[in-house]
Amino acid sequence: MKIIKVYTRGGDQGLTSLVGGQRVSKASERLEAYGTVDELSSHLGLLAALLPEGHELDMVYRIQNNLFNLCTNLATDQETTPLYPSAHLHEGEIELLENEVDNIMHELPERQGFILPGGCHAAAQAHVCRTVCRRAERCIVALSAVAIVSPEVLQYINRLSDYLFVLAKKLNFIAGKSEKTWQNACE
Repeated sequence: MKIIKVYTRGGDQGLTSLVGGQRVSKASERLEAYGTVDELSSHLGLLAALLPEGHELDMVYRIQNNLFNLCTNLATDQETTPLYPSAHLHEGEIELLENEVDNIMHELPERQGFILPGGCHAAAQAHVCRTVCRRAERCIVALSAVAIVSPEVLQYINRLSDYLFVLAKKLNFIAGKSEKTWQNACE
C-alpha cells in the first residue's frame, strides 16, 4: 500500500475514523486501547534495534506484525462493522508465545525474588515493552467493559507480557548481567 498523503485534516477537530468509517473521539477508550498497542509496537521497534540477528529478533518482528492485526481488531466497532480477515491473529500465535515462554524458562537458571527492571540495554527495553504491554492490557479490559473485544486480543496481550518478562531475563543471562532483586528496605 502506497501512502499518498500523510495528513488529511480529518482529525483536526479531535475525531478520527474507525475501520468502517465511523467517526469517534480521539479520547475514546477504543483509541486509547489501540493507540497503546501501537505505542508498544514502537517500543518493540527500539528493542529490535538493540537485538542481534537471530531468533529473538525474528520473534519481535512477528509480534509487531501480530500487533497490527490486534490494532485492526480494536479499531473495528464490531457492533456496526464486521471484522476484516486482517483483524484476526493467525492460528497458533497464542500457543507460540506460550511455547516460547516455556522454552526460555527451561534455558534459565532458577532465581528467587522479584526482579528489578534493568540489566543490559536490550533487557531493560524488554522490561519497558512489558510494562507498556500491561498498560495496553488494562486499556483493552476497560474497552471490553463498553464494547465487544475479541477474546484472542486479551489472551495474546496477556501472554505477550509474560513473554517479554522472560525475554528480558534471557537477554540479561546471555549478556552475563546478573539481575537485581527487590530488597525490602524496611527489613
